[in-house]
Order: sequence, then C-alpha cells, then structure tokens
Amino acid sequence: MKKDIDIPKVKNVYVAAVKEFNQDFRTYDWNVYLINDSNDPLETVLIVSEGRKDDVVTSKMRHSLKLLPYKSYAKIEFLEDSVLVLNNYFMVTFFIGDTLYDKRFEFPADSILEDNAVLLPVFEKEGVLAR
Repeated sequence: MKKDIDIPKVKNVYVAAVKEFNQDFRTYDWNVYLINDSNDPLETVLIVSEGRKDDVVTSKMRHSLKLLPYKSYAKIEFLEDSVLVLNNYFMVTFFIGDTLYDKRFEFPADSILEDNAVLLPVFEKEGVLAR
C-alpha cells in the first residue's frame, strides 16, 4: 500500500534567515523568509516553526499564506537572538495545483551566522539557507 503513495519532492522552495536593519529599534535582526523560486504559485501555505535542543523547547508558532506567487518571497517570522543556539525547524506544507507538498526545513544550532550567508534566489540578498 505504501508503495502506491506518491510523495512529491519539494523543489525550488526555500526557507532562509536574513539579517536586516530594524528601523524602529535601530538593531540588526534575523528574519526568516519563505522563498518560492518555482514557476508555480504556492497555495494554502501552512508553516509551523519551533526551536529545540536537549530539554529546551520553544512554543510552536503557526503561520499561513493564502498565496505565494511564483518567483517571490514572504516574511515568516523574526528570530530572537536567544533561539539561534537551538535547532530551529520550519515545517512547510502547501499546494501546487491539486498536489500537496510537505517539507521540514532545519537551521542547525548556531548555524545562523553572517559567515554562513549566501546569495539567495529571487530575494537578491544574502542569507542563510535552511537544510
């Protein structure tokens, strides 16, 4: 039975952390973005995020987007400095047409650093890509 279930692979969809200047607080903060580098819009996007390491677990955050157009991006959430030492997970579920896609993206503990930044697709800024 399981062999009959086709689970499609997520391609050209990324989660990235970008360090940006916050005008209100005059600080540099890490913000997480969902990037759609595919040729199809993502519909009914659901994102559940949490951080964990050993006995420390953060609250689960839930986000949704009705539509993320192709070749675009959307801000998901702000990452407070104290969670950067944790493994941060982003479970992303969405539809392309009638097909459901699902992927868990991970930022390993202490991986969100400017030294790990690369040029991001679509976004045209530097940031750290989740695995």
